[in-house]
Amino acid sequence: MSLFRHELRQGLRTLWIWAAAVGFLLGVCVVIYPQMGTDMDQIGAMFSEMGSFSSAFGMDKINFGTFMGFFAVECGNILGLGGALYAALAAVTSLSREEGEHTAEFLLTHPLTRTSVIASKLLAVLSQVLLLNLIIAAVTALTVLYIHEDVPRDDMTRLLLAYLLLQLQIALTAFGISAFLRHGGAGIGLGMAVGMYFLNLIANMTDKAAFLKYLTPYAYADGANILTEGKIDGVYLTVGLATGLTVAAAGFLHYRRKDIA
Repeated sequence: MSLFRHELRQGLRTLWIWAAAVGFLLGVCVVIYPQMGTDMDQIGAMFSEMGSFSSAFGMDKINFGTFMGFFAVECGNILGLGGALYAALAAVTSLSREEGEHTAEFLLTHPLTRTSVIASKLLAVLSQVLLLNLIIAAVTALTVLYIHEDVPRDDMTRLLLAYLLLQLQIALTAFGISAFLRHGGAGIGLGMAVGMYFLNLIANMTDKAAFLKYLTPYAYADGANILTEGKIDGVYLTVGLATGLTVAAAGFLHYRRKDIA
C-alpha cells in the first residue's frame, strides 16, 4: 500500500490542475445557460437542421433548447474530452515513466513483486479518475443549484456515470499500452483519446460508419442517445469495458516478464 499512496500523492498536483480546468469550464457552461434562455429555442431549432453537423453531436435527437439537451451537448463535450484526456495522460505514463526517468531499477530493488507494482499503480490511476469525477459531480450539483434549474436526477446521474465509465475504459486501455512503452507515451495516450472522440462523430454522421461505435467508448457515453433512450447502451458498454480490461491484462502479463531497460 505504500507504493499506492506514493503514486496517489505523486499524481495529486496534476489531478488538481485538471480538476480545476475541467471544473471551471463545466461551471461556466452551466452558469451561462440562463443567460441564453430567451434565445435557446431558436438556437436549438437552428442546430437541429444543420445536417451532418447536427447528427455528429446528436442535436437532431434532442432539444438543445432545454437544459438537459444543452448539458448533454455542450457540457458533455467538456466532460467527455477533458476527462478522457486526463485519464489517458495519467494512465499511459504510469509504467513507462519508470524506464524513461531511469527509476525502474530503484523501484524494482525494493521487496515488491512486479504484480504488486502493477496493481498499486493501476489502483492509483483508477482512484485519481474517481476523484476527478467526484469533483465534477460536486461542481455540477453546486452550479445547478446556483442557477435554480430543475434537473431530472436520473438523467443527470446516467450522464455522469457514462462519462466515468468512459474514463475508466480509457484509463485501462492506456495503462495496458504503458506496459509496452519504454519512455513517455503522453502523445500516444492523448492521441488515442482524441481519436476515439472523432471516431464517434464520424459514426454518428453516417450509418455506413456505424461499426466504428464498437471501437470507441464515446458510443455509450453519447449524451443524446442516453437522454433519448433513457439508458446507457449495454452492448457498447460491454464491448468497451471488455476491450479496456483485455488491453490492461495484456499489459499486466507483458510487464511481469519484460526486460526492464
